[in-house]
Amino acid sequence: MMDFNASRSFSGQLTARIDAAMQQARAAQPRRTYLGASRLGATCERALQYEFADAPVDPGRETDGRLLRVFERGHVIEDCMAAWLRAAGFDLRTRDDAGEPFGFSALDGRLQGHVDGVLVAGPDLGPGFGYPALWENKCLSAKSWRELEKHRLAVAKPIYAAQVAVYQAYLGLHEHPALFTAVNADTMELYAERVPFDALLAQRMSDRAVKVISATDAGELLPRGFADPTHVECRMCPWQDRCWRTAT
Repeated sequence: MMDFNASRSFSGQLTARIDAAMQQARAAQPRRTYLGASRLGATCERALQYEFADAPVDPGRETDGRLLRVFERGHVIEDCMAAWLRAAGFDLRTRDDAGEPFGFSALDGRLQGHVDGVLVAGPDLGPGFGYPALWENKCLSAKSWRELEKHRLAVAKPIYAAQVAVYQAYLGLHEHPALFTAVNADTMELYAERVPFDALLAQRMSDRAVKVISATDAGELLPRGFADPTHVECRMCPWQDRCWRTAT
């Protein structure tokens, strides 16, 4: 319930109204009926089950307006990065001939993914890079961006690395490395990495999708990703209370 109390600050009142409008718009969107490929690299398979089943989140853990604005910022920055790449001479396609985002559907539509774009031509980026190539972009906080710059994608952001591998596999874009870009939301610095196809990772993630969907259909809860409910990822999980009330 939003607080529109007049005793709040002017900024607070305005924020509350914007938050309410954003949450109402989100609630009106069609519910997802598939497992999103971008989430397959998440540590906890049980959390993936809750996502796939569209289980109600714990009371008070609904996505708030601030986080919805963070999501929106990511979409805006993605559009900016696409424009910058095109201005730099890349032939970047983000929509198919029907005007829909590029993507794939597998397991009778129960596993789906939508990619940021496909580079079909462009400048020479050195040995090993070629076209067509998958393009994925993220907008990150300064801390996450620095970790990515220091450790590279596979180590710093394994969930994104899994996403890239799955997309390369299912869209047949495995012949050339993907172009992964990231924008520092605080400084607007850019990061770019060529990501060769990791067939083993793609297979593990594909197998995981089958495991999550099959277990959910059977009413079987997969093991938690962590042994302690105070782990940071558990504390941030919107199904923490539901998960730890169960016996296993």
